[in-house]
Amino acid sequence: MAAGDASLPLVALQDGGVRHGPAPPPDLPKMAAAGLAPPLGGGSKMAGGAVEPGRVVEALELLLGRPEGPGPDGAPLRLEALRGNAAALEERLRGEPCWAALRGLRAAVLGRAPALAAGAEDEAEPGWAAACAVLALLLCLKERLAALSAAPTAPAAAPGAAPPPAADTLSAAQGRTVRRALRAAVGLGLVPYLPPGVGQRPGLPAPPPSPGVARGARLRAATAALVELAQHPALGVPLLAQHLGLLLAGLCLLGHGPAVHCEGLSEAERAQSREALQHVLDCVYQPLAVRELLILQGGPKQSPPAGEETKPALARSPAWLRRLCGQLLSERLMRPNGLQAVVRGIMEGAGGGTDAEAAAVNWRKCDAVAKILASCPQQCLSLEDYYKHVCPQILDLLHIQDKLTARQFQRVATTTLLTMVKEHPQLAEKHLLQPLLTPLLRCSDAAEIAEEDLSAGTVLVTEAELSSCVEDVFKVYVVGNDSSSLLLRSLQSVLGVVFSLYSFAKQNVSYLRSPCQEVLLWFLEKSERETSLWVLEGCVGLTSSVHRLHPQCCFRVGSEGGAAIAVKEPISDEDEALYQKVSLEQCHVESLVELLSHCQQSGLAGDFFIHCLKALTHVAVEDEAAASCGAVAGCSLLELEQHSAGQKRKLLVLQLVATLCESVSDTVFTNIAQQVEEFVAVTLQRACVSLTQGHGTAVEAQTLSMAMGLVAAMLSGAVQLKSSDFAVLKRLLPLLEEVSCTHPDPVIQELAADLRIAICTHGAFSTETVDTAAESMLGKKLGPSRTEAGTAPCQSPGAGGALPRHGHGCSHPSASRESEEQTVHGKPSAAGPAAAPSAESLTPAQLHELLLSAYDPQVPVRAAALRSLSSLITQRNPEALQIQEKILQVFLESVQHEDSFVYLSAIQGAALLSSEYPEQILPVLLARYGRPVQGTEDTTAAVTRMKLGEVLMRITRALGDMVIKHREPLIHAFLRGARDPDSTLRASSLSNLGELCQRLGFQLGSVIHEVSSCLTAIAKTDPEAEVRRAAVHVVVLLLRGLSKKATEVLQDVLRDLYRLLKHVVAAEPDGAAVLHAQLALEELDTAVRSVLFPPQVLEKKIVVLP
Repeated sequence: MAAGDASLPLVALQDGGVRHGPAPPPDLPKMAAAGLAPPLGGGSKMAGGAVEPGRVVEALELLLGRPEGPGPDGAPLRLEALRGNAAALEERLRGEPCWAALRGLRAAVLGRAPALAAGAEDEAEPGWAAACAVLALLLCLKERLAALSAAPTAPAAAPGAAPPPAADTLSAAQGRTVRRALRAAVGLGLVPYLPPGVGQRPGLPAPPPSPGVARGARLRAATAALVELAQHPALGVPLLAQHLGLLLAGLCLLGHGPAVHCEGLSEAERAQSREALQHVLDCVYQPLAVRELLILQGGPKQSPPAGEETKPALARSPAWLRRLCGQLLSERLMRPNGLQAVVRGIMEGAGGGTDAEAAAVNWRKCDAVAKILASCPQQCLSLEDYYKHVCPQILDLLHIQDKLTARQFQRVATTTLLTMVKEHPQLAEKHLLQPLLTPLLRCSDAAEIAEEDLSAGTVLVTEAELSSCVEDVFKVYVVGNDSSSLLLRSLQSVLGVVFSLYSFAKQNVSYLRSPCQEVLLWFLEKSERETSLWVLEGCVGLTSSVHRLHPQCCFRVGSEGGAAIAVKEPISDEDEALYQKVSLEQCHVESLVELLSHCQQSGLAGDFFIHCLKALTHVAVEDEAAASCGAVAGCSLLELEQHSAGQKRKLLVLQLVATLCESVSDTVFTNIAQQVEEFVAVTLQRACVSLTQGHGTAVEAQTLSMAMGLVAAMLSGAVQLKSSDFAVLKRLLPLLEEVSCTHPDPVIQELAADLRIAICTHGAFSTETVDTAAESMLGKKLGPSRTEAGTAPCQSPGAGGALPRHGHGCSHPSASRESEEQTVHGKPSAAGPAAAPSAESLTPAQLHELLLSAYDPQVPVRAAALRSLSSLITQRNPEALQIQEKILQVFLESVQHEDSFVYLSAIQGAALLSSEYPEQILPVLLARYGRPVQGTEDTTAAVTRMKLGEVLMRITRALGDMVIKHREPLIHAFLRGARDPDSTLRASSLSNLGELCQRLGFQLGSVIHEVSSCLTAIAKTDPEAEVRRAAVHVVVLLLRGLSKKATEVLQDVLRDLYRLLKHVVAAEPDGAAVLHAQLALEELDTAVRSVLFPPQVLEKKIVVLP
């Protein structure tokens, strides 16, 4: 008996295992012309109409006996016991009146099934007789259940009560008995008549039939009865869940097996068996059918790979059965949703759970399934028909929502898609890639949108469709990670839309930002470098290498965190349209720069930066050509459009270069020799163009000196150069020669000529000019081997030297004031303040030179001197500390400078000096903050006082807890500033007051009353919204700084502050001030709740009793 069948998963069935629709089953009565009568549809009109299903189940229990042994089904049945049980059942059927109805029903069933009737009376074959008896009783049960299900159901006992169960429902005990009966019927009536290799399962062997028995006839009778039983849910569910494989094996043998196994069967009967086989396969849960067909097909010839877990080996099936199962599996695949059923059946994950997770890990199995699905079966008419049918189902596998099965399904789908792309690229592109990318292609600028879809507000791509498309692209391209030319080319066609979506998601809160970024980075990494650069240019609109979003389309924020694509609303205001266009371009540029920040290690960011610099050189050349041609007046409309497009491109190049310079870090160059050479070459080319045009600027001179300083640093040993690197540097020789001949500055001419000599000699000969430029660039002394005696190297503030570096040379004390008469890159003396070897060895003359440089008219020199003075203060240089009053005066005068490079350096220096000596410096700063400098305008004085306020706040942060000592003067200074006529200064003073109160916390003391009165008056009466807003923000900072202790520190003014906040919320017209008030109320609410409802802490206390 096939004991192993009980191990098949019952949970694999869905919808009852059998689909019962209005369509009738095949002509099963014809199947039983020699062995089984048609179903008894009118059970109530026959003799057994009054038989209850429980009576039939009791007869089955009597025939099979009580289950003995472990397990729900007990021990295996014994033929001797079955023979005795059958005799006892016959005696009860004849002797007891209450069993007469069942006896009549069984007689009617056996009368229409002569083969079963003859088998039940055959005492020579006890196994077959027992099987026929069990099948007859099961058919009786099926008749009674069908009759009961046709009867009208009884109404519920009371309104709202649960409906009663169906009349044909079996109890749990009755279900166990039915399962035992089905097992006995299959084991005794089906298994013994199957030849070796056909449907065999590991387990106990079935009793062999006697020689000379008509196997085909008996198998025909048993399978016909089982097929009829499968039509009722109560019997079909356990039958198909546990014995589907054996039933399919019997039907395959009867319908398609060799004639030697089907003796006594006509061709019509075999055709009916084939129809029954198709009917069972169509009705059963398809993954289970696929799995059973695979088992019937048998195991492979080769042994499993070494090291893997081995499962029980499948028997080798006959050749005819293997071919038949392959054909049936192909038919399952070609059905609607057949591919998913095949995948579920093969991956052993039909029931989900841990099997699905294990299958996802087993990548070999996923790849094997993908190869099977990518191969066209023989039953298909053509390869294209197969792709038309299967490819949509492959894309549907990417949308499985179940987390346990999604991993394996997506792996199989991705691998299948990639395999199809490799084997048949044209068909795969037509039926897989284009449908996959359709939502993105639909809204690109290359698509032709129908006129009816161009109405404003029309949604071209819904949120769900766009999200699904982006996720599918991520799974196929990024997770699949196959960089074939077809995949890269297909993705490039929608890359502009993906970048626009990435830029949109970056500006909004959307989960599509991460997958879009990964897709873009994957393409840039896998593509050739030239292609990546073209794509980056196309993303921001410099070229048309990629198809961007259609100009009449725009993205909209989705309700589920995604995005949708719709037609733009028309904008009548030209200024608003121009603003939106400029804002969109700026957003694209910023998004591109952020994308490049993830590509620095690969060198793409550096290459693109150099590429943009080359484009900037072309812009200069075009400007020269345009200037030589004159104005565009009198040109045709086409020429004007071309000129406008060219001007737009120039602006984009300038904007892109500026953003890259601000955002990309100094590690942008990874290939030092190659990329630095290209950068220097581009800079030299642009310098030559400027010299040709005759309008070189100081900024261009600085850039040129920096570029040549880079080359000098490389030649001086900053980078270990090889022979191949010198071959790259030699490409700079013509440009350096042109600079040395045409540049008006003799110092730059000399440096260019010396660099040519150093490159040609591979660094063997280096002049003092090259070494000085290298030292200035590196900020350190090269050493005795690289510098000549008497050369004073420049040092950076961070390297122990108190002096900064500017330009590319070292200045000397005697030439400090000559910078007013020279350009920034004239002589080395004009490049910065006096040099000092270190802070300890700083001489008074050098310090004096540094103070003079702090008044230099050149902004870089002046700012560098201020930062050098700050560095001396930080290092506690004794010479500098002796003249701290003069240094403070320098800082205070520089604070008034209009250039941010200067006054920020002065603010930093003044804060450092005051934090070191607060007793001496802080009163001076407070006095300056309290009264403006005489002789200055009101606006200038207010700006200067705000800068001093920033100095005071930096001092407050640096002092930390020690600020309590200077609490009174600081608070009074800010309170006086809050009454200043200038509204900006009032707002700045209140902001400083808020941060100071937040840092003081518990140390506010009685001054809190003054602060509260000031804030209340300003928040209610000040005419400027920004001042009122700042006053309310002070309350927010105060409550946030005190946190849970606000009720203790502010207990005297808490009510006043609460009333103030409620007044602002109710009467304030400024929205920002109302928002600040609401935030303050939330902080206050949190503090009060923590006091009224303290958290419950569960802790143990150990008390030692006396």
